[in-house]
Amino acid sequence: MSSPILIDGIASDGRIDVTDSSVLRGDGCFEVMRVYDGVPFAVDRHLDRLSRSAGALDISLPNREEIADWVRRAIDGQSDCVVRIIVTRGSAAPTADAQPKVIVFSHGFERVVGSVRLMPVVSPWHGAGVDWALAGAKTLSYAPNLAAIREAQAGGYDDALLVSRDGDILEGPTFSLAWVVDGAVETPSLDLGILNSITRQIVIEEAGECGLALTEGEWQLDRLTKATEVMAISTIREVQPVSAIGQTLFDPGEATALLAKRFAQRRG
Repeated sequence: MSSPILIDGIASDGRIDVTDSSVLRGDGCFEVMRVYDGVPFAVDRHLDRLSRSAGALDISLPNREEIADWVRRAIDGQSDCVVRIIVTRGSAAPTADAQPKVIVFSHGFERVVGSVRLMPVVSPWHGAGVDWALAGAKTLSYAPNLAAIREAQAGGYDDALLVSRDGDILEGPTFSLAWVVDGAVETPSLDLGILNSITRQIVIEEAGECGLALTEGEWQLDRLTKATEVMAISTIREVQPVSAIGQTLFDPGEATALLAKRFAQRRG
């Protein structure tokens, strides 16, 4: 059974005009949410962030209840899948009036198992704490992030860890990072312009609930030489142990396992 592709709530074959802003300019924003047992997880948080991203881009969204309904329709009876919401500015043709589009569809995904090995990659495109109009927005323009992944994979790693030109730890191309030093969890601050990950939000809440000390701040890459465990955090990965960053190796740890378990309990 194929799931519907909805464009502004209307079932379609998924085709959009080649002059759409998402095609020509990567001008738009998006959200990705997991579906567990047929129910979209943390849908309100995702729609809140979508609203912030669209606002930063000066794109008007439909009523959020409409979008939430489109999400439910796109699931179409599936138990375990991913739902994507893509917002485009509309036509980028010079003579056309741009009318925003909201595309909603679901799909399967490859489950992430085991640990991941990361290669530090300098990311000169990242704001890294410099305030600008789209800081923290989840925009469609992911080409630099994907280039970082390819660079890491070419170097024999699974994925990349983005660091600033000054050596600050930032985030992965599609995930947040946290680690443990002296029994306390540390994670880069949102002040660095990293994405306000929904999974990261929940992990921070769960750390507080179970008594794990957690600090958000700014650290140089060599901070990870003091870490006893590291975790990658995202919608798809949930809470995944990191086994290597560059030449520094890590074993799966108790804090990672505890937060992974509590996240699984939280999402049901």
